[in-house]
Amino acid sequence: MAYHSFKDIETPGPKRDFVGYGRKVPRVRWPRDARLSINVVLNYEEGSEYSHPAGDKRSDGLQEVIYAMDPKYRDLAVESVFEYGSRAGVWRLERLVTEFKIPITFYACAVALERNPEVAAWLKEAQHEPCSHGWRWEEVWRLSREEEAEHIRRAIESFTATCGERPQGWYCRYGPSVHTRELLVEEGGFSYDSDAYNDDLPYYVNVKGKQHLVVPYSFTYNDGKFGLLPGYGSPSDFVDTLKRGFDQLYAEGETYPRMMSIGLHPRLIGQATRISALREFFDYARSKDKVWFARRIDIASWWHAHHREFGT
Repeated sequence: MAYHSFKDIETPGPKRDFVGYGRKVPRVRWPRDARLSINVVLNYEEGSEYSHPAGDKRSDGLQEVIYAMDPKYRDLAVESVFEYGSRAGVWRLERLVTEFKIPITFYACAVALERNPEVAAWLKEAQHEPCSHGWRWEEVWRLSREEEAEHIRRAIESFTATCGERPQGWYCRYGPSVHTRELLVEEGGFSYDSDAYNDDLPYYVNVKGKQHLVVPYSFTYNDGKFGLLPGYGSPSDFVDTLKRGFDQLYAEGETYPRMMSIGLHPRLIGQATRISALREFFDYARSKDKVWFARRIDIASWWHAHHREFGT
């Protein structure tokens, strides 16, 4: 029987890589010889989601409301759940990370920060990281290349105005378009993007002859699974998932230090019953030595400065 090799057809966008580091996982050396780098991400989207008042002729879907209203009607229930995140949930989370002195990364939509300047002020005052989650919480693959480039420009201008600095990282809603990474490199001011879920460590990709850093994200350690099937049935499921992931990564980190990304949403984790689970995890992780809580930009900057020492 003849052997036939399989080849992907030529399509726009980055080529797929099924190999990555393979068996040669780099022996990363984090600051203070940490076994594990933990990045806490706050997805701040409230006010930038699809809604009739924003002119979208539809409302966004979300886990808390199980009834799907016909898109032609304005869904006030969905709108109010998003509002909970910006009115109450975000401040419950603010009090927790302030208490534990944990630096976090905001995956923030530019429009969301414009609509609640007090959140932008907290971000700036606490020196958390503004990472762009887009101009709006939109599906960028529906945009033309020119429209997407324009929205990137708008986002940068908006962040500069609300936070006093431009974003150096980028993360799209769910996934990027085939143009996103090229547009970020062409813009020239981004240190990394997180539009990938395919590794436990940062890695470089070649984008039109330029080295570009990807700091992968995770759906696994993410509160977005509250209300989803399969998902978390209770806050205990969430904290159990975080602890089990931490324990495994921490054990591996004795020889091959790792990275852990925890994704949060103020309208979800900001509920009192769920924030208690996050507090339990923070207590647990803080009880261990050699754990580095870091902003995503700190991880990216460390990687840029030291990656050759790791053999990458």
